Amino acid sequence: MADSNYDMEPVKELIKVLNGGVDFYTEAKKKLDNIELNRVFDQMIVDKAQAISDLQPFVLIDEGEIETDSALSIDIRESYTKLIGMVSTDKEHTYISQLEEVEDKVLSKLDKALSKDLPPKCKSVLLQIQTRMQACHDQMKQLQELTA
Repeated sequence: MADSNYDMEPVKELIKVLNGGVDFYTEAKKKLDNIELNRVFDQMIVDKAQAISDLQPFVLIDEGEIETDSALSIDIRESYTKLIGMVSTDKEHTYISQLEEVEDKVLSKLDKALSKDLPPKCKSVLLQIQTRMQACHDQMKQLQELTA
């Protein structure tokens, strides 16, 4: 049961997408043998884990427990990518393209959360996260274009 006057569901949805992103990047690292890409993926994992860590206190205060689930849409995308990766001649581009879509989803969930009435401190944290996640998106978009 919520302990505040705010609807924290958009923040929880964002955390689920971020959790799914961490899982997806981790899986992509296992499937690709590119050291440079693995470094990029490591940084994406760190950035998303930090965002999750920054947001969990707001959910904990509101719900009494942290959000540990991941978004079904990200799980499905990861499964699809594994399947496509098995038959693709360019696994790197396949994974990068799908991970760029995950970055799009993160930004979309951030925009949705920022459009809601949330505690001022939470909005401030979301704005900081938005800057970092935009940089992640831009980097993946650039990789997508380079591998096309």
